[in-house]
Amino acid sequence: MADDPETTPPETVTAAAPRRSRRATLVVLALGAAVAVGAGAVYGLSGLGRNPQAAACGPALDLAKRLAPLAKGEVAAVAVADTPRPLQHLAFTDGMGTQRTLADWRGRTVLLNLWATWCVPCRKEMPALDALQRQAGSDRFEVVAVNVDTRNPDKPRAWLKEVGIDGLAYYADPSGKVLRELGAFGLPATVLVDPTGCAVATLAGPAEWASPDALALVKAALAR
Repeated sequence: MADDPETTPPETVTAAAPRRSRRATLVVLALGAAVAVGAGAVYGLSGLGRNPQAAACGPALDLAKRLAPLAKGEVAAVAVADTPRPLQHLAFTDGMGTQRTLADWRGRTVLLNLWATWCVPCRKEMPALDALQRQAGSDRFEVVAVNVDTRNPDKPRAWLKEVGIDGLAYYADPSGKVLRELGAFGLPATVLVDPTGCAVATLAGPAEWASPDALALVKAALAR
């Protein structure tokens, strides 16, 4: 027979209430997580505002402000940096397995993109990145697409060949270190980097990078 509240010792009732409260909280959190997962992919770049060296990127802030009005249309989700962060140290390998860092691109504007073959939005986005490189690539600009697959290193190259993407140079970071340093959760993740190696703008999620809106944004970033 259930305890009669009138005869149950007060300390028992008091102890039971927090337990019920904790159970209710856990149920709410579980439901929230289920809704988030069911809603689709979750994207984010959380690490770009936490670097104390951001003051070294003062000029990049001016560029970010100029780009802000161009974050519209197909690239409306681009977020211009309010505290540009130096990224010259970010390391990955090129197609020959040679260690590279973004410092190797000093003097050039870079659209750094992180992608993986298991990421469906990435696969859909890659042809547009390839087209952007073909249209705007030069000694002043490059799309640097870094593959972050952790297994079967031959798979990304085979996939690129299969779908006819050959305008992009191949770069990889199977360690996932670049993902962690950028604080990226969800792929694709893209960062526009100015010629000094500072992050000017970010995009968490895919975009149509071959669109007129994207080309306008890139051309504005190249304007001197």
